[in-house]
Amino acid sequence: MVNAEIGVIGGSGFYSFLDDVSEIQVETPYGPPSDSLYLGELAGRQVAFLPRHGRSHTVPPHKINYRANLWALRSVGVRQVLGPCAVGGLRAEYGPGTLLVPDQLVDRTKSRAQTYFDGEPLPDGSVPNVVHTTFADPYCPVGRTVALESARGRGWEPVDGGTMVVIEGPRFSTRAESRWHAAAGWSVVGMTGHPEAVLARELGLCYTSMALVTDLDAGAETGEGVSHTEVLKVFGENVGRLREVLFDAVAALPPTASRSCLCTHAHDGWDLGIELP
Repeated sequence: MVNAEIGVIGGSGFYSFLDDVSEIQVETPYGPPSDSLYLGELAGRQVAFLPRHGRSHTVPPHKINYRANLWALRSVGVRQVLGPCAVGGLRAEYGPGTLLVPDQLVDRTKSRAQTYFDGEPLPDGSVPNVVHTTFADPYCPVGRTVALESARGRGWEPVDGGTMVVIEGPRFSTRAESRWHAAAGWSVVGMTGHPEAVLARELGLCYTSMALVTDLDAGAETGEGVSHTEVLKVFGENVGRLREVLFDAVAALPPTASRSCLCTHAHDGWDLGIELP
């Protein structure tokens, strides 16, 4: 029986070197996830890795099947999720190579399905109720603490807190948009942090974002603007230490049975209308 307790949504660089990795395909009521799940053992924990954009980075951020991705992870037993991602810095002090563990999120996406509870029938005939999910604090407080301590343990002082604004993509921001985001007091900008976080909350999963700054966003610098080449270059330079921090965090997350954070109680008292996997 397939089982994992921790999920990591990220690129193939996070699992490709592990020994004895099993690839499994998971069907969901929302269609296929971005790719197969890759299951392996890390520090005595069973972990399911999911390439967010597909193994060859063929799925753009606005076309990722986020509902299928989170459903697939929960269906194999995952209850805690780490979501490393690349972001642009909106403050001059958050330059390339900065690791930020956000505590807030702003949604500026446009076309993404971002709830399981829309009253629309599922293929098996069940119908989810319309449910309004508590989301004032979008990230798991326990996971955030673990991520911060894991980074410090590797000598990489992270930024504790900040707001991630999520845009539709796949294009980068204009200078005017970037300056608007910065003027609003937001910290970093990305394309994949939502609806990942809210869907995790709807499924009762602990979700922690670990945001690697790969560039200063267009309004925060005076060059020609952000390029995909630049983002890949900086991510490649930092992926090794990000992987170390990520794996230390996996090892340090609490046992699933001991969870008592707000993530586990988002739907207390609600009739969801459907059975979660």
